[in-house]
Amino acid sequence: MRYLSVTEIAKKWNISERSVRNYCAHGRVDGAFLTGKTWNIPENAEKPERTNKKKEQPKTLLDILQNEKQNKYSGGIYHKTQIDLTYNSNHIEGNRLTYEQTRYIFETNTIGVENEVLNVDDVIETANHFRCIDMIIDNAKASLSEKFIKEIHLILKSGTSDARKDWFAVGDYKKMPNEVGGMTTVLPEDVADKMKSLLAEYNSKDNKTFEDILEFHVKFEKIHPFQDGNGRVGRLIMFKECLKYNIVPFIIEDTLKLFYYRGLKEWNNERGYLRDACLTAQDKYKAYLDYFRIEY
Repeated sequence: MRYLSVTEIAKKWNISERSVRNYCAHGRVDGAFLTGKTWNIPENAEKPERTNKKKEQPKTLLDILQNEKQNKYSGGIYHKTQIDLTYNSNHIEGNRLTYEQTRYIFETNTIGVENEVLNVDDVIETANHFRCIDMIIDNAKASLSEKFIKEIHLILKSGTSDARKDWFAVGDYKKMPNEVGGMTTVLPEDVADKMKSLLAEYNSKDNKTFEDILEFHVKFEKIHPFQDGNGRVGRLIMFKECLKYNIVPFIIEDTLKLFYYRGLKEWNNERGYLRDACLTAQDKYKAYLDYFRIEY
C-alpha cells in the first residue's frame, strides 16, 4: 500500500490541507494514520462528502403553492388551481361566470362586459373564493376547527346580497332550517353540537387518509351548517386536508357533478360512487402536476 502526504492528497482532492487534516482527525478517511505529527493517507482513499452540505429536500405541492403565492408567480400550479377550483366549485352552485371571466378576474382584478348582464354576487363570490384558497394554502397545516371553518364562510359570503339579510348569518351557523337535494339537514339549534362531535371524531385520527377526508365531507354536507355556501366551504376543506396530509387534491368539474352528488347521497350504502368520482378528479389534477413537473 502506498501512502501519500496531506499536501499530495490536498492537491489530488482539490481542497485545502487543513480540510484534509480535519477529515483525518475525525476518522473520516479510511486507513489514514499518524506517524508523529504526520498523516499517512492511502493513495486510493476516497474524498469524504461534506457533512455540512445542504441536501435539497423534495418540495411538496403545498410548499410549491405557498412559494408561488408568496412570490406572485404567474402561470404555475398556484395560478391554475386558483382559476380551476374557483370556477368549478362556483359553477356547481349556479355561478354563471364563464371560465374566461373567472380567469380574467383573477389575473387582472377587472372584468370586461359587452352586451351582457352579470350577477354582482357571482363576481363578488368569485373574488372572495380566490381569498378563501389563499387562506387554506396559508393555513393548510392547521387543525380543522369551528373557528377556521366559519372564517372560510365569512370570507366567501362577505359583501354579497345574502350578507345584507338579517336572517342570514355570514361567518356563523344557520338560523333557519334548510335542505339540500330534497333532503332535510340538521336543524339550526343542533348544528353547533353536531359540528363539535364531527370535528372531535375527525381530529382524533392521527393520519388522515383519502377515505377519512371524503367521509368528513359527506358528514359535513349532511349537517349543512351554513345557510348557503356549504358545498364550496366543504370542497375547500377537502382541498386543504389533502394538502396537509400530502394527498394529491382534486377539483370536482361539471362533468363529474352528477356522480359527485350521487356519491354524497349514497355514501352510507355504496362508498365507491363518491370515491370513484373523486379519484377521477384526482387523476385530472395529477395531469396538471405532471405538466408542471411536480412530483407526487
